[in-house]
Amino acid sequence: MLFLERDAPWYARHRDLTELAGARVELYGSVVDLRRRFTREIQRAHIVVVGSYVPEGRRVGRWVRAAARGIVAFYDIDTPVTLATLETDRCEYLSRRLLPAYDLYLSFSGGPALRRLNRLGARMVRPLYCAVDPAQYLPAGGPSAWDLGYLGTYAADRQPALESLLLRVADGWPDGRFVVGGPLYPPDIHWPANVERTEHVPPADHSRFYGRQRFTLNLTRADMRRLGHSPSVRLFEAAACGAAILTDDWSGLDEFFTPGIDLVRVRSARDVVEALRDMPEERRVALGCSARARVLAAHTADDRARRLEEYAFELLETRAVASRAADMSRGRPRRRSQPPARPRVAAVQRQLGIDEDLTA
Repeated sequence: MLFLERDAPWYARHRDLTELAGARVELYGSVVDLRRRFTREIQRAHIVVVGSYVPEGRRVGRWVRAAARGIVAFYDIDTPVTLATLETDRCEYLSRRLLPAYDLYLSFSGGPALRRLNRLGARMVRPLYCAVDPAQYLPAGGPSAWDLGYLGTYAADRQPALESLLLRVADGWPDGRFVVGGPLYPPDIHWPANVERTEHVPPADHSRFYGRQRFTLNLTRADMRRLGHSPSVRLFEAAACGAAILTDDWSGLDEFFTPGIDLVRVRSARDVVEALRDMPEERRVALGCSARARVLAAHTADDRARRLEEYAFELLETRAVASRAADMSRGRPRRRSQPPARPRVAAVQRQLGIDEDLTA
């Protein structure tokens, strides 16, 4: 397995992953450098995945499509933004012309987003939601330092919800303790005196950060709320840590968690205050336990890897059926009369090189 990452200054200072068991992590400086050093490996790979927000993503995608001999997939970690910019040709990493060149489109959003991508020309669209590593995100224990916390990079479209559901609550409850972690917040934001600010929380410290909060607030980008069916990775991470989650509401939320059992939907500052002040401790703990169980059952990295394998099997089977149909239309003899069977997992794994040299 090979992971290729553009060597950019900001990420060089905040790189989350430099080594991975059973895989290589390599940096490249430009598209020319990428082509010069990695063409052979792209040609040999059974699956190549190009991600959204890859610098010069259109050029990278065209090159991979031309060079690769195996399955070529696109993995979109921000489908709402992609859809909005594709329709006006402002997407920097994908174009309407390049879209159908990918064999498989993997989307962080489900529901209506999949149908819209199909209408735009994507060939095989499947959801592959974000996931969590349960070995890294787990309950930390220890005493609470804050009544309510939030972790997320500043976003203008998310800030009104932060103002309404955390800062207004902090202003009205001086004895409460609050924390906001994340970079890029403008200097003119008014932070109440009882709101602690931390600029950067490394991934290795996320479990401890969530563990010190009685409740954690989940806020969703405006595009993701409008489209729905777009859970954020922070939501899964907080749940895996056993946090008691208060979340904004959006269509499709109940496909991932059961409101009232795994987490609590909040629509106003009053909803937040009621949870912080009135919820019995037993129920607060039960929320976190239930949310963690839900994540471990359906939203881990292992689950997503299995999904990717299933999609690869499906694509290969579809190609095999199309090939047999083409042979028949040209008058070639059919080798068997029964319907085509699903490929055996072991055989497909050998064809794909799964557990050998899967390249992404």
